[in-house]
Amino acid sequence: MAEQELPDFIALLLHKFPDVAFLYYLYIWRNVFYAVMVAFILCIFAFIAARRKALIPEGIQNIAEIFVEGIDDFVCGILGSRGRKHTPFIGTLFIYILSMNMLGLIPFFKSATASLSTTLALALCVFCYVQYSAIKEMGVAGYLDHLAGKPRGAIAFSVVLPAMLFLLHLLSEVVKPLSLSLRLRSNIWGDDLLLSVMAGLGLKGIILLLVNMLSVLLSGIVQSVVFSLLATIYLAAALPLEEE
Repeated sequence: MAEQELPDFIALLLHKFPDVAFLYYLYIWRNVFYAVMVAFILCIFAFIAARRKALIPEGIQNIAEIFVEGIDDFVCGILGSRGRKHTPFIGTLFIYILSMNMLGLIPFFKSATASLSTTLALALCVFCYVQYSAIKEMGVAGYLDHLAGKPRGAIAFSVVLPAMLFLLHLLSEVVKPLSLSLRLRSNIWGDDLLLSVMAGLGLKGIILLLVNMLSVLLSGIVQSVVFSLLATIYLAAALPLEEE
């Protein structure tokens, strides 16, 4: 097996025991394994943080509340007061992606977001959530009217212009998941590949490896923010303007 990225413990186990069928299938589904593992760890963290809530937070609860407050300000800063009901989705998305990105910095582990299957699944979740939220708030007829550019007056009697706007909006909605998934996957995969090249230099490249690990750490945070920011902007664009 030719590895472009740094080998994780699953790849090493399969190399050591090539005849074990379980390890072969685990290797094939390792991105799913790491994604589920991160979700499981985050669930445990959330359970511990919320188990004994105190008026004056401390420890894990304090860390959790800092994250929640920061993400809520971030979402409401874009969506306004109505953004609070979308904070759980955007916040979960951000923390989940950030955790998967950071996992690749731990020796013998792998970032699940370096796989297009993972990032596409996340992007499809955003797509479905945006469409659901828009239809729930405007209704099916209202959402179709929104996609058609809300033609009024003489424009409403013109079939061509509303139809063109509808097709353009529909195409943009379909393209968004592909754009989201490719951006995240390409950046994280490139970071993992860079670390693999630096590690291949041995002791001669140890300084470069450490410097690039800091670069990859920053990139993982930035890509998590960018993905969440774009998801929030897509949501804002699909929802009707908030009245003052």
